[in-house]
Amino acid sequence: MTDPARHRDYNAWHQLDHRPENLALPGVVHGDRWVRTPACERLGSYPDPALAGSQYMAMYWFAEPAADSVAEWTDLGDRAIHQGRRPELAWTERPMTRMFRPVQGHVAPRALVTLAALPFRPHRGVYVEVSRVETSQRPDVADLSRFEHETQVPDLLARDGVAGVWTFRSAPSRSRPDGPVVRIRLTYLEADPVEFARALAADPPAAPPTALAGTATPLFTGPLATITPWEWDWFDEPVTATDRVA
Repeated sequence: MTDPARHRDYNAWHQLDHRPENLALPGVVHGDRWVRTPACERLGSYPDPALAGSQYMAMYWFAEPAADSVAEWTDLGDRAIHQGRRPELAWTERPMTRMFRPVQGHVAPRALVTLAALPFRPHRGVYVEVSRVETSQRPDVADLSRFEHETQVPDLLARDGVAGVWTFRSAPSRSRPDGPVVRIRLTYLEADPVEFARALAADPPAAPPTALAGTATPLFTGPLATITPWEWDWFDEPVTATDRVA
């Protein structure tokens, strides 16, 4: 948010206009939003300056054929601008808006749902890990992915409060097909995201082998909370004693 006074306006617009219109599209299967509250922010790591100030994250799942679904979604956004229904453009910035492909998903046995149902299952928040991967190092990328899915993901799934994990990757650039891509690992949480982040910091998963250390560069890591409708007070100014007297 570039205007700290507009958090409530932004959330009202997203909840009551933007998200319902997107979810009504035939090509949109599901959509979610999360907030990086001040408590969440204190427990994360944000090496990328472009993402460090991010306070919200939104995600939509598109039906195949994805190209048609994305075109439909883009057209809705363009029409909304011409209809005067995109007020948030005046007081928000979006440092990363991309299309991602699912890489691999896992459900914790305790969740008792299928992988396809995981995004629809109610959760209290997510633990997000965003990194830039140098795809030109193809053997290293394959080894890193194998380590993540064989070591780190099972560790996450075994932890209290984890419902499942999805990993995504951005599409390679047409101008640089062997250039870096962005990878996101999304851990769905039944636990309070702040409490989960504290427990994870005290007992972190195994780090990748030293030989793979340069393959992925962390950009953003930390917990975000699920947004409850009409509960948008995370960034409100605290009430002072003077305010209470007035």
